[in-house]
Parts: sequence; C-alpha cells; structure tokens
Amino acid sequence: MSVYVGNLSYEVTEDSLNAVFAEYGSVKRVQLPTDRETGRLRGFGFVEMGTDAEETAAIEALDGAEWMGRGLKVNKAKPREDRSSFSDGRRSYGGRNRY
Repeated sequence: MSVYVGNLSYEVTEDSLNAVFAEYGSVKRVQLPTDRETGRLRGFGFVEMGTDAEETAAIEALDGAEWMGRGLKVNKAKPREDRSSFSDGRRSYGGRNRY
C-alpha cells in the first residue's frame, strides 16, 4: 500500500511528510528520492500506509491540498516499470531504434 506524493517542496523531510500522513493512519515508510548527481530531492516521494483504508483517506484528504506553499499531487503509486533498455533483443537508445 504505497502512495505517490508529487509537487513536494525541496525543503521537505521524511519526518515532516510522515507527520502529515500520520494524521490519516499508520505510516510504515517514507521515501524521498534524490538526484544521483546533485543529491537534491527530486520533488516527489512515496508513503507506505498500514491499510488500504488509511491510504484512501490520505489520498482523498491531501490530493490538491496546499502544503509548504505547493499544491500536492497525491495518488495511488503505480508499480515501477521495467527500466530495461532492451527491446526485442536489440538495444534501444533514447526511444529511437537505430537499426
């Protein structure tokens, strides 16, 4: 049960995001991805809630809400796509097939 949270302030911390979602139920985990090169937050995160009902309550309450000066985008997280760069056994570069 994971929730995607977009349009986050770059000043957000795991603790502050945890506190906001804890109002809607138990928070199992908070993830704030960072840019590999700069180490800066990427402006989105994931919050894992305890139950589906808690997840739904948080999404309904927080989607579109203003927090830290930004309008949040909150929805059910989609499964991570396979980021393999291979298709049909041939390598694909930037979405263009060079063969």
